[in-house]
Amino acid sequence: MSGEGKGGAILSVHDLRVDFRSGRKTVSAVRGVSFDLRRGETFSLVGESGSGKTTIGRAIMRIHAPSAGEILYEGTRVSGRIGAARERLLRQQVQMIFQDPLASLNERAKIDYIVSEGLYNFRLFRDEAERRAKVEKALLEVGLLPEFASRFPHEFSGGQRQRIGIARALVMEPSLLIADEPISALDVSIRAQVINLLNRLKREKNLTYLFIAHDLSVVRFISDRIAVIYRGRLVELAPAERLFERPLHPYTRALLAAVPEPDPGLEAGKRHLAYDPAMHDYGREEPAWREVEAEHFVLASGAEAAAWRGRL
Repeated sequence: MSGEGKGGAILSVHDLRVDFRSGRKTVSAVRGVSFDLRRGETFSLVGESGSGKTTIGRAIMRIHAPSAGEILYEGTRVSGRIGAARERLLRQQVQMIFQDPLASLNERAKIDYIVSEGLYNFRLFRDEAERRAKVEKALLEVGLLPEFASRFPHEFSGGQRQRIGIARALVMEPSLLIADEPISALDVSIRAQVINLLNRLKREKNLTYLFIAHDLSVVRFISDRIAVIYRGRLVELAPAERLFERPLHPYTRALLAAVPEPDPGLEAGKRHLAYDPAMHDYGREEPAWREVEAEHFVLASGAEAAAWRGRL
């Protein structure tokens, strides 16, 4: 997959595999995943719980070690054994927003320290005045008052706590943000606010997002491209609107069919689809990653790809 686009590839994942051992058994959580994340875009990974999307994000952050393949950041390998200087640069320039806005914050620390923790670790301030100014700026950027710095996480709502998590990432002045289900634990009314905030910050700061989610209806409003993952393998990747207009893989179509319709009449008459991997005939030919039209990739056999091209 090409990295050409808004500014070339800031992150490249090549044939990534992540295995976990359980006793004598080895479980492959991610298998053969490859994609380029273009500078300035929002690239979304969508799939059911347990599909491996969070594992990919954690492998990029070096929380999980890849069993095979490699990860490149700014054209330089950041998987496997790397030097301390390169790892320090990655930790600073790639930040993560976590799913649970309460569990990801230290309940015993004030907001001032929580937002400042990265600044302390990397010594990114000259004196206390500069550190406080950076914390105040980060809080204002996410729509929180500077005086909130003296409070504790339990004094805030879920949406406010997630804004604090975003401020903690922003204060490091990253180039890439990995957002791991950042709105799934929030009330529906708050989700739109956080998505709008992320979109605004992306424009203002020229950020790049890897957005991880299980809900296709949510990522439609934030994504430039969407990759659908099933049991550790990418099954479809396309520009966001094209994926909604022309979904090809049966699993993608099943996910879209599960999105609720706001109109009760349409919802009542909607046909729900169930995906069964047995519907594919891979006895003669193993599926491969194929470009069925420009920028639209699907995991398919040659016969499947030909049939889907005929429908476009």
